[in-house]
Amino acid sequence: MRTAIFALTPPAAALANRLSACMDEGAGTARFFTAHLKPQEERLNAVDCQDPIHYFVRLSAAVREAFSRYDALLFIMATGIVVRTIAPLVTSKLSDPAILVFDERGKHAISLLSGHLGGANALARRLAAAIGADPVITTATDAQGITAPDALAAKLGLRPMPKAMIQEINGALLAGASFPYQIEEGLLHRAFYRARLTACGIGVQDAKGKSSDGALRVVLANEAHGAARTLYLVPRRLIAGIGCRSGTSKHEILSALTASCTRIDVPLSRVDAFASTAAKRAEQGLLAAAEECGCTIQFYENQPMREMIEAYGLMESPFVKQTIGIGNVCEAAALCCAGTHGGRFALGKTKFEKVTVALLWEK
Repeated sequence: MRTAIFALTPPAAALANRLSACMDEGAGTARFFTAHLKPQEERLNAVDCQDPIHYFVRLSAAVREAFSRYDALLFIMATGIVVRTIAPLVTSKLSDPAILVFDERGKHAISLLSGHLGGANALARRLAAAIGADPVITTATDAQGITAPDALAAKLGLRPMPKAMIQEINGALLAGASFPYQIEEGLLHRAFYRARLTACGIGVQDAKGKSSDGALRVVLANEAHGAARTLYLVPRRLIAGIGCRSGTSKHEILSALTASCTRIDVPLSRVDAFASTAAKRAEQGLLAAAEECGCTIQFYENQPMREMIEAYGLMESPFVKQTIGIGNVCEAAALCCAGTHGGRFALGKTKFEKVTVALLWEK
């Protein structure tokens, strides 16, 4: 996921560098932001930061801009500062980014917002393990050791619908209820979801119409049908944004895609769509790879891709920009493909010998 890390002091900057090194989903996924104070700037420049430092004058303005650009925001400062800063920006658990807070000494990793659907709980656990911190998870189901449907949804690329049923289902689980998950016939990637649910110790049944007894249900379906007391988990599209050199073979592209999917623990068959630049419209290896995967492929002109680069602050390659006029292909193309739905990066721009790949869950 694309991550913004905010720090205000030199000790926080040193921890930011350690956290940035742990963000291994792809090159350029973590950006480091700190206050623009001249004496502090000189001290922070002495820190061996692996990424460029982005200075801000006001924390609130920097966070406001980053809130819709990044999948996760990490703050190394007092929790009270963070709460007051993000309060005007919070809208919905379905779309808000993951928010984590660390103390300067790196003893605690607090999952503050979007613990399940935003992935904050999982990220807090992973980063805490990497730096030797204690993860602070306060979500009720996690505290009770219960696997919540919305947590599974985030992990498996599913969209929970309707939102109101999330709380009702989780409340029932906390009260001791248990029920199998149901899978609708014709569900996209049906075998994948059945295998993953089973591996998580979740009982699985075939869905047979609407519940006759009015019991709570969790149903995996291609769309939400509006049945009462039912939480639907609907597959999100997984979009592969791809850039490649001219003449790259189908095998090289498929190899890069397979390696990318392995990094987020999904099979290549889970990818739903390819996206790239219009400059690669006649690239035979790319077309052949899409055909072999049974995926649609969309090509985008520079202008809409440039708009995504600017809107999301995507990093650009000077060489690629000189070659085709824009400096980011895989991430920008994936965002174009997601369109107005928007997306959350499962894998940021990842470089292979002749191919770059980004994987995006459509929101």
